[in-house]
Amino acid sequence: MQSIPKENIFVGSFAHTTERGELITVDHAAIYVTNGKISNIVIDPQSIDTNNENVIVLSGTEFLVPGFIDCHTHAVQLPNLGIGYDQHLLQWLDTYTFPLEKKYENEEFANRVFDAVVKHTVTLGTTTACYFASLYANASLILGKKVVKTGQRALIGKINMNSKRDDGYYETTQESIANLNKFIDDITKLNSPLVKPIVTPRFALSCDMILLKELGKLAKEKDLHIQSHISENLEEIEAVNQLFPQCSSYADVYDTAGLLTNKTVMAHGIYLTDNEITILKQRGTAVIHCPSSNTCLKSGLCDVQRLKEKGIKIGLGTDVAGGQSCSMLDAMRSALQVSTHLSFFKNNYKTLNFKDVFHLATLGGATALAMDDKIGNFTMGKEFDALVIDINVKNGYLNDLKEYTLEEKLEKLIHSGDDRNITGVYVNGCKIK
Repeated sequence: MQSIPKENIFVGSFAHTTERGELITVDHAAIYVTNGKISNIVIDPQSIDTNNENVIVLSGTEFLVPGFIDCHTHAVQLPNLGIGYDQHLLQWLDTYTFPLEKKYENEEFANRVFDAVVKHTVTLGTTTACYFASLYANASLILGKKVVKTGQRALIGKINMNSKRDDGYYETTQESIANLNKFIDDITKLNSPLVKPIVTPRFALSCDMILLKELGKLAKEKDLHIQSHISENLEEIEAVNQLFPQCSSYADVYDTAGLLTNKTVMAHGIYLTDNEITILKQRGTAVIHCPSSNTCLKSGLCDVQRLKEKGIKIGLGTDVAGGQSCSMLDAMRSALQVSTHLSFFKNNYKTLNFKDVFHLATLGGATALAMDDKIGNFTMGKEFDALVIDINVKNGYLNDLKEYTLEEKLEKLIHSGDDRNITGVYVNGCKIK
């Protein structure tokens, strides 16, 4: 864990969004960061000693944006990135995913993979990640230690599954709760304000109602975040309906178990009914849009505009390895493409634009994770999680061949930038890239 600089002053341009999703661009400002938090913002500063070692002056091609927030990714699945997209969700899980995830009994393997996961995501500008870790508590703790050492912000979930499988990839209900409690204690003992546990039933098909209710009870007792999947695939939804005939819907399964709260994030939500959306809205539960994996696994096209209009909190996730990239820039582009595709067959459909997906990847994600009081944009009192963007790096695709407005620079980044354009990554005021 890195020590937090007492004070830094960042001088230059920045872009961020408001709670309503409006884009704000500032061409010249000084952002004062004291003990990791934004202590002051001065627009058009006149007198700053730029020779002071604590002053970071951005060049004319550089600007600041809030750190990217990946609200749904599977750390254990990185080795399978780019594999198995000829299959649909349930077949893909059985053929590729569960056999890989069982390998994390081997802690050396877990150590090697998680080292790569954290390095990759930080390099790509992910300052906050909501991780599905492993079924195995020891492996999941290894991920926690890697995150703490690197200085990334994260919610880390030890996966819970008690549905019996022939390959032995499950736990009993008693083992699941005991191992989760130990994991929560072990993560807490890491003593990092940036890393917290999150209760993680894999999805309704992997858990019976007894375990789901125990997890809901535990999350309530310890005031923990919760994450899972919902309405990703039509075959999955039908299987859930058959497994839980006493419940009126997929959302009702989780609601019955007490798992829908204002600190719950549910990935996908492609086929949510109006009644299910009403339940999520009443509980303050967020939906995490995972456009890349929904396309790769041919699950469907999530109508984000419909969810927004209903008042659902929405974040954005890479959903590796269902999604083909760890990059939130790629996730933003995928969200734009899905929205465009929906407009081809929906009359008078308003497509998402680059400002919308930028909001989803920053303050929208922070709001989904109930962390918008701490991160997501540049507001006094919030912790300084930020990226330094340069649109004119050597060997990069972007350029400054003509003069661009700051809004145009951001647009270029979102449509055509990559990790080479992310030249600095800060979390809680500490530079970690």
